[in-house]
Amino acid sequence: MVPIGELIWFVGVLAVASAVAGFLAGLFGIGGGAIIVPVLFQAFTLLDTPDTVRMHMAVGTSLAVIVPTSISSFRAHYRAKAPDMRLLRNWVLVVPLGVVVASIVVADTSSAVLRAVFAVIAVLIGLRMIFNRDSWRLANDLPGNPIRTMVGLLIGFLSALIGVGGGILVNTFMTSFGRPLHQAVATSSGVGILISIPGVIGFIWAGWGNPDLPIYSTGYVNWIAFLLTIPITLFMAPVGANTAHRLGRRPLEVAFGLFLLLVAARFAWSFF
Repeated sequence: MVPIGELIWFVGVLAVASAVAGFLAGLFGIGGGAIIVPVLFQAFTLLDTPDTVRMHMAVGTSLAVIVPTSISSFRAHYRAKAPDMRLLRNWVLVVPLGVVVASIVVADTSSAVLRAVFAVIAVLIGLRMIFNRDSWRLANDLPGNPIRTMVGLLIGFLSALIGVGGGILVNTFMTSFGRPLHQAVATSSGVGILISIPGVIGFIWAGWGNPDLPIYSTGYVNWIAFLLTIPITLFMAPVGANTAHRLGRRPLEVAFGLFLLLVAARFAWSFF
C-alpha cells in the first residue's frame, strides 16, 4: 500500500512539471519529448527516483504521452492533405525498426549514457535554432534511397533513445532539402506515431521487473505522469501559444535554442 502522503507529493510534483512542459511546448510551438523529457527528469529527481532509472522513466513516459498527441495531430494534418505520404510509406518499416534497435540498446544502457546522448543532440539542435537561416539548405528536394531509408532508420533510433516524437529531426531533414515547413510539421506528426507506439512497447519491455521503478509504473512508463501530463499540457499549451504570438518567430527560435543548451548544461551538471 502506497502511503497517501507520498502519493500526494508524487502527483503534486508531476502536475507542476506537466504545467511547465505544456506552457513551454505552446511557447516554442514544439510538442513531444524535447521539452517533456527534461521536465519529467527533473520531476523524477525531486521524487528521489533512483538514478539508475530516472532518465529511462522520463524517456519512456514521454513516448507514452506522444502516442495520443501524435495520432490526434496526424489526423488533423491528414484531413488537410498536408503530410508527404510517399515519405511516410517509405519510412513505415524502417522508422519502427530504428525504434526496436533503440529499445534493445536501452535495456543495457545506463542513465548517464542516455543523459549524455540527449545533451549532445540538444546542443546540436540548439545551436542550429540559434544560428538558423532560411537560406540554409542542402538541396532542392529530398534524397532518394538508400539515403532516405538510412535517415528514417536513424531518426527512429535517435528519437526513441531520447524520448522525442521525431518532430525536430524530421523538420530539420525536410527543410534542409527544400520542403516547406508546414509539410515537414505535418509529416513529422505521422512519424511520431511510427516512433511512439513501438517505443512505448519497447520501453515497457526494457524496464519490466526493475526493482527501482517508482510507484504505478509498468517498465519505464509511469502511468500517473502519463495521465497527468496529457490534460495539463493541453490546458497550458494555449497559454504558452498566446505568449508566443506576441514575440515573433525568430526570438522564439533563439529562445528554444537557449532552452536546449540549458537542458544540456543541466544534464552535464548531473554528472558531477
